[in-house]
Amino acid sequence: MTTLSRLQYDIDARVQAIREAHPGWLCGKGCASCCRRLAEIPQLTAAEWRLLREGLAALSPERLQAISRDLAALVGQQWRPIVCPLLDPSTNACPVYAQRPVACRTYGFYVQRSLGLYCHKIESRVTDGSLADVVWGNHDAIDRRLAGLGETRPLSEWFELWQLNSSFPGAAGKPTTPDQAFCATRPISAERPLCPIPSAISSS
Repeated sequence: MTTLSRLQYDIDARVQAIREAHPGWLCGKGCASCCRRLAEIPQLTAAEWRLLREGLAALSPERLQAISRDLAALVGQQWRPIVCPLLDPSTNACPVYAQRPVACRTYGFYVQRSLGLYCHKIESRVTDGSLADVVWGNHDAIDRRLAGLGETRPLSEWFELWQLNSSFPGAAGKPTTPDQAFCATRPISAERPLCPIPSAISSS
């Protein structure tokens, strides 16, 4: 079992305990309330990205193109909240749910000191006292464990680096055109959108 899988196992145990104590718990696949109100582009450790990439690689070229467009639109966008670029609007569900990052797994079930990491629906139930007996997970402990899972980057950066690598589905190879080579060496910033998807996947 990897370090990440052990962390996920512990998170799942806490989530299951809360669900068993409260069968009507609001969070779950298909709710998407939190997915539509993100404060920032999701941040992932290297280990989380490797797992997520496995799920992304199984998606259709059309879905990957849509994700790329949504990510490009978010880079430099000032208004908040934002919608997760991975959310499939046709199903209101995450197409890579099994490979989702840690933050997606803990949200709705964990707190950070006095800050509840949950949506307004759960917050209202906390306020009225109906969730007074919940044993919340400790997200500070999660953060300490995440620190050992490699560098952290925004999803937009991980996705772009993947696009520029020959492992990207449909890619003919690593960047070979002047534009691709230039794009690969430039620092990612709000002024530069994501590099375009390699032509091979666009024509798939």
